[in-house]
Amino acid sequence: MKKTDSSVKNIKQQAEDTMDDVAASPWMERIARFGYATKGVVYIVVGLLATLAAFGLGGETTDVRGALQEIEKKPFGKVALATVAFGLIGYVLWRWIQAIADADRKGTEMKGIALRISYFFSGVVYAGLAYTAAKILIDVDEPDSSSSDTQETWIARVMTVPFGRTLVILTGSFVIGFGLYQIYKGVRTKFRKRLKLKEMNETKDNWATWSGRIGYAARGVVFCIIGFFVIQAAVNFNPDEAKGLDEALQSLAENYYGAWALGIVAVGLIAYGFYMLVEARYRRIAGS
Repeated sequence: MKKTDSSVKNIKQQAEDTMDDVAASPWMERIARFGYATKGVVYIVVGLLATLAAFGLGGETTDVRGALQEIEKKPFGKVALATVAFGLIGYVLWRWIQAIADADRKGTEMKGIALRISYFFSGVVYAGLAYTAAKILIDVDEPDSSSSDTQETWIARVMTVPFGRTLVILTGSFVIGFGLYQIYKGVRTKFRKRLKLKEMNETKDNWATWSGRIGYAARGVVFCIIGFFVIQAAVNFNPDEAKGLDEALQSLAENYYGAWALGIVAVGLIAYGFYMLVEARYRRIAGS
């Protein structure tokens, strides 16, 4: 029995060492940085389209899928979209390395485990986006859909199971909580501790700080809006009231301040995209 326990411990230790080596390897760092840069580009496209829509310059409120489709329409769009797809795959790999190998050293206490679980599911979401990019790239025919349509479909399914409405309300509350945390992270500049500040001059530091502040706050507002509509869909037992990123942005345009509210948040999403480019260059990644 002792030999078996010892063998299990050795195997576990070897697996952990292997994962640590993968996380700290130069190629994994390059993949992670490429992933952050790709995520930044996608957010910049979403923000630019929403900004143009806000001021009547021909854009539209769209989600990440819409941004991918917009990239594909541009000159050399196929090449650009293929690059984005590979970048998203890289981001997925890095998120899962963060979750499994604890590359950011979050630890095994409750808070650390919760963060690592969030990294894993973030990877799942971006894996779906990479799959979507691949389908657009090879011209797979499918009905036009958005994040709102997908969200409505899943909420409708969940609400048919026992305690489904309660589960949806809890999910909406979690999304709002995540949004508030994003705003807090931006206001308190919690993101700065991940950056190699010593490698940045004062100007770059200021740009990184303000793009992060504005970007995280804007992203947090969007998540709060999405969470609110998820809860409203459950309370009213109407999945159609749930909204994804595209309709959440559109709801801003429909309030009292209209275009200005949408424009401010849209510019904030552009700022978040630029901050992701900062992380692509200056983020501390595993052993770097």
